[in-house]
Amino acid sequence: MSATLEEGRYIWKDGEFVAWQDARIHVMSTAVQFGSSVFEGIRCYETAEGPAIFRLDAHLRRLEDSARTYRMELSWSRDQLREACLDVVRRNELSSCYLRPMVLRGYGAAGLNPMPSPVEVWIPGFPWGAYLGEEALAKGVDVCVSSWQRAHPNTYPILAKSAGHYNASQLIKMEAVLNGFSEGIALGPGGLVSEGSGQNLFLIRDGLLITPIIDGTSLSGITRHSVLQIANDMSLEVREQIVPREMLYASEEMFFTGTASEVTPIRSVDHIPIGAGKAGPITLEIQRRFLDIANGRVPDAHGWLTRVA
Repeated sequence: MSATLEEGRYIWKDGEFVAWQDARIHVMSTAVQFGSSVFEGIRCYETAEGPAIFRLDAHLRRLEDSARTYRMELSWSRDQLREACLDVVRRNELSSCYLRPMVLRGYGAAGLNPMPSPVEVWIPGFPWGAYLGEEALAKGVDVCVSSWQRAHPNTYPILAKSAGHYNASQLIKMEAVLNGFSEGIALGPGGLVSEGSGQNLFLIRDGLLITPIIDGTSLSGITRHSVLQIANDMSLEVREQIVPREMLYASEEMFFTGTASEVTPIRSVDHIPIGAGKAGPITLEIQRRFLDIANGRVPDAHGWLTRVA
């Protein structure tokens, strides 16, 4: 997968479509100056019945929650935003894509009080393949524990998906890549495992599926929630708990979850092989079930797909 952005054709902006190259905000907008933006990443999958957006309502609800936390008043209802997302796929004639709804503060405020700046909503849609590469989905990735940690709870509202929070994620990602890894795992301020740079984390030991609790240092991921449901469908024993760093090295299987990452196996941490040093059987079965649902290959028992008619 290319690391550079593949352009779409049109972007939805507050009820109208603008050409991709004409999408502009001022350099002195509050979003540019201070990172005042909340967003979502949503995948649309190609299915035999046409494009279908995965967990659209869950993503839009989280977008609303993030905007509310940052006191950004939305002028658009969830139904209107849902239809806008569908229109982006239709207008760009995309069979599969990545949607990036953004709520941001535009040009107006001069200082740290952002409220004089208008709230704008933008929804781009563009082609995007497997985040860590197709080979990563099959063979897994090598990761490290980052030297950068997540902020203490009540430092930032981490349950809100805000652009500014991702400066820390970029540090984690760059450090990992420059040291020869695909990704990094962040610890929380108490030294316990939190999440990846932009993914939640799952471990498997003795058939038990373990994921760190949502403790104010990590995002409550929608793919994470989907995997918990899939594990329940598989009658797997699941435990949400605190995870000390050393549990990473003692795991038999491990994987990331996220809209971009989907279900990506982890084959080593800090050069220590996880299990057999390759994607494990439980991980691959969860991945298969997840992708079968997302791609419409099996019945959508949980109502996770929104068809783009």
